[in-house]
Amino acid sequence: MEDSVDEAIIREVAKDARATLSHISEAVGLSVSAVQARLRRLETRGVIAGYRAILDPEAMGKSLSAFIEITPLDPAQPDNAPELLEHLDAIEACHSIAGDAAYMLFVRVAAPRDLEALVRDIRLAASVNTRTTVVLQTYYENRPLLPDA
Repeated sequence: MEDSVDEAIIREVAKDARATLSHISEAVGLSVSAVQARLRRLETRGVIAGYRAILDPEAMGKSLSAFIEITPLDPAQPDNAPELLEHLDAIEACHSIAGDAAYMLFVRVAAPRDLEALVRDIRLAASVNTRTTVVLQTYYENRPLLPDA
C-alpha cells in the first residue's frame, strides 16, 4: 500500500465494488480525478485484481453447500487433482491443505442427490477418496478483505 489514503480507498471498494468515484472521493477526502488515478494505480499493481457480483446461492438454486476433502487413492499418482476437477462447475473453490487430505473443495449444488452425483464425479475424475461435510447454515462469507487497521 502506498499510504493510508490507498487503504481508505481499498476499504470503500471492498465494502461496495459499485461505489461511485464521487462516493469514494467524499469518503477519503480526495477529488474524483485523484481517486480515479489511485484506483487505476492499485489495479495496475494488482492490489485490486477485479470486481465481481456476489450472487445469492439460494436465489440461484444452489442452496446446498458442502466441504469435500479429497485424498488420492494412490499416493504415487500425479498431484493434478485441481486440473482434473476444474471442469466441474459446482466446485466453487479448491484449496491445497495440510493434514490427512490433499485438497479441500467448497461446492454448491441444488439438492442432496446432486451432491451425491458430484461426489461420484469427483471420485471418478481424479481417482480420489472423499470425505464430505454438509453445511447446515452459513453465518457469513465473502467478507471483504480489508487492509490491517
